[in-house]
Amino acid sequence: MEAEAGGRRFARGPAGADGAVRLRKRKSVLYSSAGVSGGARGAGIPSAVVEVCCSSPGPTATQKSPSTSYLYNGPSDLIGEHIYLVLFTITLRVFNCILVQTSFVPDEYWQSLEVAHHMVFNYGHLTWEWEKGLRGYSYPLLFAGTYKILQLLAKDEVQLLIWVPRLVQALLSALADVKLYSFVKYRENAETAKWVYFCQLCSWFTWYCCTRTLTNTMETVLTIFALFYYPLEGSKMGSSCKYLTLVALAFIIRPTAVIPWIPLVFWHFWQEQKKGDLILYNFVPVGMVTLGTSLLIDRVFYGEWVLVQLNFLKFNVIQNLGAVYGSHPWHWYFTQGFPVILGAHLPFFIHGCLLAPSKHHIFLVATVWTVLVYSTLSHKEFRFIYPVLPFCMIFCGYSLKQIKTWKKSAMAFLVFSNLLPALYTGLIHQRGPLDVMIHIQQLCYNSSNQSRDSVFVMMPCHSTPFYSHVHCPLKMRFLQCPPDLTGNEKYLDEADVFYSNPLGWLKEEFYNDTLLPNHLIFFSVLEQEIASFLILNEYEKTAAVFHTHVPEGRIGSHIHVYKRKMT
Repeated sequence: MEAEAGGRRFARGPAGADGAVRLRKRKSVLYSSAGVSGGARGAGIPSAVVEVCCSSPGPTATQKSPSTSYLYNGPSDLIGEHIYLVLFTITLRVFNCILVQTSFVPDEYWQSLEVAHHMVFNYGHLTWEWEKGLRGYSYPLLFAGTYKILQLLAKDEVQLLIWVPRLVQALLSALADVKLYSFVKYRENAETAKWVYFCQLCSWFTWYCCTRTLTNTMETVLTIFALFYYPLEGSKMGSSCKYLTLVALAFIIRPTAVIPWIPLVFWHFWQEQKKGDLILYNFVPVGMVTLGTSLLIDRVFYGEWVLVQLNFLKFNVIQNLGAVYGSHPWHWYFTQGFPVILGAHLPFFIHGCLLAPSKHHIFLVATVWTVLVYSTLSHKEFRFIYPVLPFCMIFCGYSLKQIKTWKKSAMAFLVFSNLLPALYTGLIHQRGPLDVMIHIQQLCYNSSNQSRDSVFVMMPCHSTPFYSHVHCPLKMRFLQCPPDLTGNEKYLDEADVFYSNPLGWLKEEFYNDTLLPNHLIFFSVLEQEIASFLILNEYEKTAAVFHTHVPEGRIGSHIHVYKRKMT
């Protein structure tokens, strides 16, 4: 009979007269203080240790990895890693959150914060997706919970409503960063994990996205957590349920989250010896519980049974109706999307793909598979392939680890080449929509005029946040742009009709002075075209807010705020 400890096997020797087993005492390097700190501190990162539990998240003893010994180090452990590492990562992501003051895409407000605001405060605007049952309430519920707590504490001030959800997302992203480090450390070693962690923190696109309230951000967070529990070496049933649950949660939040996991789940299934047990005791229960929970949540807030995941996939994948929001050639992700989000990491990624052990090739397969699948869809965005970025960081880390002569130069190159786009996109590019909301907020502070004031946003639809960034029942309107689901090729939404003839549309829409809004907000490219309307109705410019250095089409370099003179 054999007993196993710390990856070593000891044969039981002959028992003494009293039946006891006598073992020769020896000082273990593993459990000495030097042994604990040597590997991690030598790597330049505080010692990382994990508490032992009945279902250990790391590799089991049968994997015989020298880097998988688990120690419990009392209060110095936090989520399985040294508290200093965790606190440093959280501090960095909070700092990251503060330094991201720009707008990326409308969904970071309209599919999360605006919905949460409507759920808690019972006013606001829900986009057409919510009328058609294409979106689930599971992700907005996270922020609705924070809004409700603020409301109960009588602290539901507009600045807290803006920043607390982003700080919550920053915290989750920080924990995901730590889990990515842990994943590599337990599967490989602390040295490799250090470089993967470094690459993750250097990524400009991660910096740009990880604190935003986007479903893609939460999808990426859950992907990393699921990756930590993924049985990389083969079938490890102790962690199968955990990673499958996290994948299922990601699918509930954003159904396309399952795309990167298709090859990974199939690989796990192929490696599994007891395939029937995997299906019966993992796939089926996890799928039923998570999908059932999603159905119940959506039943409560929709007021009827809605399977939003099916509706979402039907609209975006099967019918490919997302093309109404723009289309790109099939090769866009390969020629622009993927190289842009990787940035300066690209050569290290390619180098790492050649060096990484074969067991990690499945992550390369998942990355290529995801990019290929998304390439078949007409509508393409950078954020859609954000969830594969952590896979890429693993290969980048392998590359940096192997570089010997120019390691410091490579590190400096990564830091500074990512710093510029991170700061520019986070502080300058497309900051107009958030800055202009400050001017609208001022209208709420004067309660005497609040009932009379009204705002009309004449910009491409959903260009700005809405009530989640105002938090008062001010009369506000914007140009609508719901897609046509009937197949009418001549269909034009309100925004298209407006931009085809802005001056004529305004004269027809506001044929009576009593219908005119007090405040108009629009991009600078529109100013000259509607100048006669502004003069005739006595509007005067009160603010010009910078937006971007690269105006294009309907998007101007500045956002103008006009106020009508009150007689």
